[in-house]
Amino acid sequence: MRHARTAENNKLPKLKRKKTPSLRKWVGLLAGLAIGTTATYGKAHAQYAGQLSSIVVDARTGAVLSQDDPDLRRYPASLTKLMTLYMTFNALRAGAISLDQAVPVSIHASTMEPSKLGLVPGSHLTVEQAILALVTKSANDAACALGELIGGGSEPQFAAMMTQQAHYLGMSNTTFRNASGLPDPDQMTTARDLSTLGRRLISDFPEYYHYFSTPYFSFHRRVIPNHNPMLKVYAGADGMKTGYTQEAGRNLVTSAIRDNVRLVGVVMGASSNTQRSLVMADQLDRGFDAEGVAPVTRPLMLARAQIGTRTTRGHHALVMAASAHRRVVEVASAPAARRGRHVLAMPVSGGHHVRLIGAKVRPATATSSKSAAKHHTAHNHT
Repeated sequence: MRHARTAENNKLPKLKRKKTPSLRKWVGLLAGLAIGTTATYGKAHAQYAGQLSSIVVDARTGAVLSQDDPDLRRYPASLTKLMTLYMTFNALRAGAISLDQAVPVSIHASTMEPSKLGLVPGSHLTVEQAILALVTKSANDAACALGELIGGGSEPQFAAMMTQQAHYLGMSNTTFRNASGLPDPDQMTTARDLSTLGRRLISDFPEYYHYFSTPYFSFHRRVIPNHNPMLKVYAGADGMKTGYTQEAGRNLVTSAIRDNVRLVGVVMGASSNTQRSLVMADQLDRGFDAEGVAPVTRPLMLARAQIGTRTTRGHHALVMAASAHRRVVEVASAPAARRGRHVLAMPVSGGHHVRLIGAKVRPATATSSKSAAKHHTAHNHT
């Protein structure tokens, strides 16, 4: 598999370890545009415990097919990495970096909380390996290292660049403070803004979207699987990203395509992974129905067990079973009150010129904070 290659196959001594003049110039332009961004927003408001935010949109037109409190400002958790990847694809398109370029690992990057690759200060990984680490394991150390590379050695500067780019895309209620999504009280977004980001990742960078469907990749003789359950449990799903912190709850952005209709869905604040997947599947089903796409039998059906189910402390067992073969895949629990490799890139109407902050680029084709983090160790696994 082209993108599931091992780190050992990459000859790091041959990689470019110095920033190119192109990258220095590009970073300088972005940094100049981002000046003052970090001072424009006040403190984040409290999150909405137990309240979901969701939205489903048509990826091509942006038409909203369903929504539920999509404008509540919430913590993005690892969904932040979607913007880190957007910035990375920006830099790749602009020629400021390359897939085989070495990404240096700083002490700061190595100290990120899990989930992480366990990168050692002074070591390197390639840009492509960092991309794969973000879409599969959601590695915070790799995200930080990538942000420092593109941000001229500074993660805060990179975060300001991310915010500037987000606002240009129309994500007016979004502020970024780091590259990973680790807890920061000022790092906020909305489900609506994330649906915009999901659409733009697909339409602006069709040549890189396939990374989101990577099932696994190998790094230092370790096979690292993709954490996104929707790739396995929902017909047509081919990306994008999960996210979790204790404050944010379980977040998810998913894109799925059926009969040449592509949808982007966002679910934020779910109380469990099961609820998150159920809500996303239901929302996407309704979205496809609204678009006139014939329903299909779900490859995996979430059904409450009728026989032999134990109910404990108000929770009901949920069994994920294959609808055709009744094969038990996963057993999970949810609160009783909650029950209830490549992809076809969507064409952009009339052609689409991607404006990259601080860079001149080719048009996209139509074919295809630190103290807070210390209190939340190991809370960013998905």
